[in-house]
Amino acid sequence: MKDSLKRRCEQFIENRDRIKGAFVWESSYFYPLGASIFTGKGRMADVDRMKECRDLLKHNTGVFSNFRGNGKLAIISMLALDENPERKLANALVVYDRLKEHFWGSEYLPLTAMAITDLAGEESYEELAARTRRIYDRMKSEHPFLTSGEDSTFAALLALSDRSEEAVVYEMNRCYEIIKPEFFSSNAVQSLSHILSLGEGGADMKCRRTMELYQALKERGCRYGTGYELPTLGVLALLQTDISELADTIAEVDEWLRTKKGFGAFGVGAKQRLMYAGLLTSYDYAAEFTGEASAINAAAINGTIALVIAQEAALCASVAAVSATAAAASSSNS
Repeated sequence: MKDSLKRRCEQFIENRDRIKGAFVWESSYFYPLGASIFTGKGRMADVDRMKECRDLLKHNTGVFSNFRGNGKLAIISMLALDENPERKLANALVVYDRLKEHFWGSEYLPLTAMAITDLAGEESYEELAARTRRIYDRMKSEHPFLTSGEDSTFAALLALSDRSEEAVVYEMNRCYEIIKPEFFSSNAVQSLSHILSLGEGGADMKCRRTMELYQALKERGCRYGTGYELPTLGVLALLQTDISELADTIAEVDEWLRTKKGFGAFGVGAKQRLMYAGLLTSYDYAAEFTGEASAINAAAINGTIALVIAQEAALCASVAAVSATAAAASSSNS
């Protein structure tokens, strides 16, 4: 493992442990998500600042606010990284309110609202929310039984592109048609197609790289999750690097994580572990190719949007895992 990636992996584990020690009542699935947000920025988790941001969140949102739902730890982490968390939260609440004029609130939407404050100016919030709804409606018309709450977050990210709504949705549908025969979960494939539609290149090429990476990992004994973990595979496939080299690196990171407490047989599970191995790899390669993360470029994926999408997909995967665990516990007790 190259030195920069090894340092990133060690930072990820230390961040996970710091956050876990300071926020003891959270689900174990959300500690690595919070850690990944800090690690993606190359920063150590400042738990005192995180606690201040937790109090800030409590002061500015109600008990039943989606900002204080399952994604709370991710929200706190993003606030703690900002130079002015009060302003960031205020802007995010404005974005969220604009989005809620067009959507039912969901636990996925606040993280997107937080991200949009970094990617768009205040003067564009209202139009961006309306454009998000138009893209979502196009998604719904194409896939009425698949499109639901979490898709609104991807619609918001797609709305940041300067491509026309028609072009964005056409690219998304083309990716869906190509890759759907390869996987069982239509929902996961739809989310994957959202991500692939943001990348450069034709749909055929992007889908081919995704399947090549999936197979390359499988050949190395790494079976990538085909449920909510699948969208993060798209982020990796969009990296401009050799697939074989990428698969080798992800497998190496996965093996390294497997030896760490919380990522072994009794941890978050092999699928989530491999997802985080992929995230850590993507952070390292994104830094190498794009330098310091910046705003989305026309029709291209770069450091910031890759980070946002990866975190959004990881949040969905973590929420799904927690829900499945709770349902299994309820079933066994009944």
